[in-house]
Formats: sequence, structure tokens, C-alpha cells
Amino acid sequence: TLGFGMTTPATVAGKVFLIVYGLFGCAGTILFFNLFLERIISLLAFIMKACHERQLRRSGLLPPNFRRGPAVAGVGSLVGWKPSVYHVMLILGIFAITLSCCASAMYTAVEGWNYVDSLYYCFVTFSTIGFGDLVSSQNAAYQNQGLYRFGNFIFILMGVCCIYSLFNVISIVIKQVLNWVLKKFECRCCPKCHKSSARLGRRNAITPGARLRRHNISMDADGQYDSDTEGRRLSGEMISMRELTASNKVSLAILQKQLSETANGYPRNVCINTRQNGFSAGVGALAIMNNRLAETSDSR
Repeated sequence: TLGFGMTTPATVAGKVFLIVYGLFGCAGTILFFNLFLERIISLLAFIMKACHERQLRRSGLLPPNFRRGPAVAGVGSLVGWKPSVYHVMLILGIFAITLSCCASAMYTAVEGWNYVDSLYYCFVTFSTIGFGDLVSSQNAAYQNQGLYRFGNFIFILMGVCCIYSLFNVISIVIKQVLNWVLKKFECRCCPKCHKSSARLGRRNAITPGARLRRHNISMDADGQYDSDTEGRRLSGEMISMRELTASNKVSLAILQKQLSETANGYPRNVCINTRQNGFSAGVGALAIMNNRLAETSDSR
């Protein structure tokens, strides 16, 4: 993906071959870059964790005879420890600068460019921009030409891999900075914005953990559930059997008994003095819900 354009196919067959080969070649190259990124990040994490353990030993937080293994779980300072993305970015940046400086020294000595142009060529090449204004290995003859071309190949390969990894880490940092900026620009002084955003949710949708939070709040408030507010909920909202059981503390055996009595036509004492609401003759979950609503009406 450098695209210097100094050597290009001239025939139709060469251009077709380039298209077919480029599909698999570029895909394989991107896969190679991703694998390189994974390995270099794993290596940096291993080295940084070893340095972190050494620092903990010096500070006295780790015993001198500490070894990696199951004992790591017992050390609070190492549980879930991960290297900072900023440290990884700093290390990759130093490595990229060092590699570019070494490559520039070689290009300055062999190609005859000045050092600034050599640094410029390294960045354009390693970042795969490939303007083509400066291209290496274009002279007819070089001293130690084979060795120079091999060194050029190694520098370009390592430089592209390093810059690719650095760009990925920088993108993570940019994303974190943008998220931080967006949080700073949130409207915290206007409660109407939060109320309007809360009203946009689905009315009958139950968010994970909402029932548990209501359970904890109710238990902290009066030590028991309010069957009228928890069983009936808001006007027009539906209630599931699972929440009905949890809100009114009705055991499964009692629900099965009520379901059997409703299906077999046994009289229900709770509905004698209650107002018919359209569900009194139901069977199953509707009848059970009607019984519970009748009990709460009688208790009131």
C-alpha cells in the first residue's frame, strides 16, 4: 500500500494479475500487521508488568521470593493490572523515532539525501502515504547493492509495522479524548434534558436490574413490598407473572392452587364483594391477577 508508482504493469495481463494478486496480497499484509500489533502489545504488556512487579518489590509491597503463578491472585496490587495505553503509545513512539533515525542515517549515506529529507521519506514510506517524490533504490548501481536492498526491505517492513501499531494506539487515545470532551459538553445544569431523555424509553420495557433496584429501595424504606404500587404499577402498564410473584411474595404452590381452582370452577371468596372488571371469569394468569387485585382492594 505504499504506492510509489515507479514500477507499474504495462500489459493487460499484468494489470489483471495485479488486481487479483492485490486482493489477497493486501488482505494478507493487513493480517500480518494485525498479528504484529497483537504480539508487540503482548510483549510490551509482559515487560511493563515485570517492571511493575520489580517496582512493587522495591517498595516492599511484594515479598522478595515472589513468583508468578497462582500467588498473583493473592496480591492486591497485581489483580487485574493492565498497562496504560499512554505508556504503550510512548514506547511505540520512541521505537518508531529510533527506527526512523537509523533508517535516515542509512539513506543519507547511500542515497545522498540530507537528513531532514531522509526523515521525511521515512515517515511518508512507513505511514504508507507514498507520494513518490523520494524513492530509494532507484540508482543504477550502489556499493554493496544487495546488502543495501536487504536493509531497505527490513527498515520499510519494520517501520510500517511499527507506525501501523502506533496509529492504532493513537486512535484509541483520540477516542478516549473525544469521549471525555463529549462528557464535558453534556447539559448537566438543565434537569429537563434528563427528564425528556428518560421519557423517550419504552414504557412497558423493563431494564435489567430495575426490579432488583426497586426491591432494594422498598426493603430499605419499610421492610416490605407495597403490593398496591408494585402489583398494579402505573396505569396502562402490563405486569408479568414473574414480577407478580416477586412483588406480592406469592409462592408457586399458592399460584398453582389458585390456577387449579379457577380452571375447575371452584368458588372464590375474594371476589364475592368485589366489582366485576372484565377479568373475573378468566382462566390462568388473568384470573390470578384479578384475585390479587381483589385482595388488595379488600385490604384497602
